[in-house]
Amino acid sequence: MTNPSVIPPFVSLDWCEDHRPDLVLADARWYLDGSSGRRAYDQGHLPGAVFVDLDAWLSGDSGDAVGRNPLPDPEVFSAGMSSLGIGDSDVVVAYDDAGGVIAARLVWMLRATGRQAAILDGGMASYRGPLESAPAAREVADFSVRPWPNERLATIEDVLRGDSSVADARNRDRFEGLQDPVDPRPGHIPGAGNLPCRENLDATGRLLADGELRRNVRAAGIHTADRFISYCGSGVTACHNLLMLEHLGLGEGRLFVGGWSQYSRSPELPVELGPAGRVA
Repeated sequence: MTNPSVIPPFVSLDWCEDHRPDLVLADARWYLDGSSGRRAYDQGHLPGAVFVDLDAWLSGDSGDAVGRNPLPDPEVFSAGMSSLGIGDSDVVVAYDDAGGVIAARLVWMLRATGRQAAILDGGMASYRGPLESAPAAREVADFSVRPWPNERLATIEDVLRGDSSVADARNRDRFEGLQDPVDPRPGHIPGAGNLPCRENLDATGRLLADGELRRNVRAAGIHTADRFISYCGSGVTACHNLLMLEHLGLGEGRLFVGGWSQYSRSPELPVELGPAGRVA
């Protein structure tokens, strides 16, 4: 497996079993409420999985100007993956306990920089065997420093320009401004549609059938990922929508990493409230 394009963005547990030992399992659990993903990993993880700390390796320093989970410096990402034993040529399958909406950040980062990576469809719930508690040990690997591709990223100026379709991956109550537990202003970016990433999944945490996904995508006003921008609170779960569109063959789209955590901290910028969009 040398061509990233042959690795689909979502793979099943059966696919993983067929391709072992030629892949690295990565536990990417992380929680918005501050609960410890590392503690969850230590209490039980898929056999052989390494733990990827989102705060340490998948995010840079937060701030009003960049949002809550900006991309890290490429050197930091490289050091983190190397230390976990993930190399440039490794196939990485990432999972969490939320249907992949968190693991999507790692998978997007790897695929955007030309590596081979996928989300484990169904996550931990798809695995029925005994879990391990001892941390996996892998030798340090060669993971090169590669810049984040500008063509895969969007800025506040891009989302406000009006020449791209924009979709918010947060749950509907946060999109509509009914509540927001973490950011200073409720609501969403004017003109954005709502494509809640958790609604990409069925009750078991697996990806919906393609026909259902396509209906949801069309309902959000999206027909192609060309000139499409995905955002969420801070560029984590928005990656799930980008990978889902890629799964449907609609293209790659762009990620607005700062998301609502960056946008909402600029009081001069307008926001919309409600499902129909009411400027506030």
